[in-house]
Amino acid sequence: MKKIWVDADACPVVIKEILFKAAQRTQTPLTLVANHAIRVPPSKLIQFRQVEGGFDVADNWIVQQCEANDLVITADIPLASEVIAKGALALNPRGELYTESNIRARLNMRDFMESLRSSGVQTGGPDALSQRDRQAFANQLDRWLVQNR
Repeated sequence: MKKIWVDADACPVVIKEILFKAAQRTQTPLTLVANHAIRVPPSKLIQFRQVEGGFDVADNWIVQQCEANDLVITADIPLASEVIAKGALALNPRGELYTESNIRARLNMRDFMESLRSSGVQTGGPDALSQRDRQAFANQLDRWLVQNR
């Protein structure tokens, strides 16, 4: 059975709520991974795994656990790249599905923006999660759930 893994440290609450409902509705195992406690509803399908604090500890745990065709929810582009290399899929909370064909460009843009920030250029952060983002996420999640029943 395919599983959903969530890089939960920075995952918006509204996205977690969508995931909780979808896991229950479709009987899909869901695991949230973070280095701090996160409340999850009582369910045999929904698990929380707290990992030690530290750089990329949660990411590394997810990479080790996920399998081909699992779905990983993350806004972390390097993590998305690693799970795609394992044959899993990655979806960010704004509804963008990372794939083999687009992940390299996303990594390059991330590195470029990071170099701008480190040189003192103010690049600003991402916009707040919009209703359109939430809908795009829910739609992509539903597509994956239908394809992996």
